[in-house]
Amino acid sequence: MDDLAITIAIPTYNRAAVAVQAVRRILDLVPKPAAILVVDQTETGTPELARWAEEGAIRWIRLPHPSIPHAMNEALIEATTPLVLFLDDDVVPVPGIVFEHAAGYRDERVWATVGQCLEPGQVPDHYTGPFDATGITDLEFRFNHDEERPVANVMAGNLSVRRDRALAVGGFDENFIGVAYRFETEFAARLVSAGGTILFQPRAHVDHLRIPTGGTRTWGEHKTSTSPMHSVGDYYFALHHAPSFWSYAARRLRRNVATTFHLRHPWTIPGKLIGETRGLLLARRLARKGRRLIGKRESGDD
Repeated sequence: MDDLAITIAIPTYNRAAVAVQAVRRILDLVPKPAAILVVDQTETGTPELARWAEEGAIRWIRLPHPSIPHAMNEALIEATTPLVLFLDDDVVPVPGIVFEHAAGYRDERVWATVGQCLEPGQVPDHYTGPFDATGITDLEFRFNHDEERPVANVMAGNLSVRRDRALAVGGFDENFIGVAYRFETEFAARLVSAGGTILFQPRAHVDHLRIPTGGTRTWGEHKTSTSPMHSVGDYYFALHHAPSFWSYAARRLRRNVATTFHLRHPWTIPGKLIGETRGLLLARRLARKGRRLIGKRESGDD
């Protein structure tokens, strides 16, 4: 097998039409990936995906419960190529994205490659901000950066990995629940700690459409929600990686509650504080149980 062969994996949840469009875009790539995995967490079936699966154009994996880290772990387990490229279902990749991701792996030190991602209205920019906020390298790295460089953070919507290296560090921690904020950063921290290099490659470019429904948008608007699902991941990440958890937590509160939006809508502040408190308490409970990595899942928890 070609040691640079790539499987493209697309996790999707409650976005049947979006997932179909994603597969169509990938089928048009040049060069094409060696395989396409659609990891579908939607309750109802999708005839187009079923037809493609029957024809052998894709592998269609159905999961009963939504979890982005679990979906990505299943893709890692099921893939048979040396490289796996994760793409969000609502991104438009450059036609040569397979080549651009594979090229970096000619360097054996590279264990993962994260590509440029432009949000609506963004253009490529040279990020010159601090790469070590709160003592954590590249925590605030912006993925519209315009220059190739090693990084210590990733975003899952345009991320490739050496499958064997990703599996060796346990894949993605399934204790990240809800919107799973910071689950990619936590994975990156373990990969770098194990000795790997992560390459940021702007030529491996996607445009993010930010479809407003389905996916992590299922959890609603984070600015006004009392749900812990928007904040639990950040606190859980900090419990494992922040040099000072309480400094990190205080910084998060300032950045998420003392905002222009909340100052203009002060009646939303109590609800937001409730959500933050619930997220912190839930993160502490999850951390006490230990990480849920590939090979370490508790029986009956999947």
